[in-house]
Amino acid sequence: MKIKMKKMSEEAITPTLAHKDDAGLDLYAVSKKIEATYVEYDTGIALEIPKGYVGLLFPRSSITKTDQILGNSVGIIDSNFRQSIRFRFKLDTGGYEKILRNKIETLNLYKVGDRIGQIVIIKKNKIELTEVDELSKTDRDGGMFGSSGK
Repeated sequence: MKIKMKKMSEEAITPTLAHKDDAGLDLYAVSKKIEATYVEYDTGIALEIPKGYVGLLFPRSSITKTDQILGNSVGIIDSNFRQSIRFRFKLDTGGYEKILRNKIETLNLYKVGDRIGQIVIIKKNKIELTEVDELSKTDRDGGMFGSSGK
């Protein structure tokens, strides 16, 4: 699949695949803005995702080495979005405490130029909901929040 990409900043780095069979393209930070409760990174990259597809933004596994978590868990980039892709990370408890103690310089954050997240582009299914009075039974009936129903 070919996707049009526009660099919205001179510093923008073209997204990369770490390995040829990877599902997600790594996105790089071109700027970082620290606020009281979050850190926002701009990638400087806009994509023209084809109609019928969607881009899903995920944190990289390296997020566990920082004082932040992706604010919305998974970001969605619809096919009609043409702005620079940004990631907004909330500070975890340790990071928030560092801000409260005015120790911003000790925050463990991504730096400008680092790979900060990934985008996976997948086909979007057309969904039609049909309201019913009953749903079919399964062996998981009643199981919730990670439960296998047993």
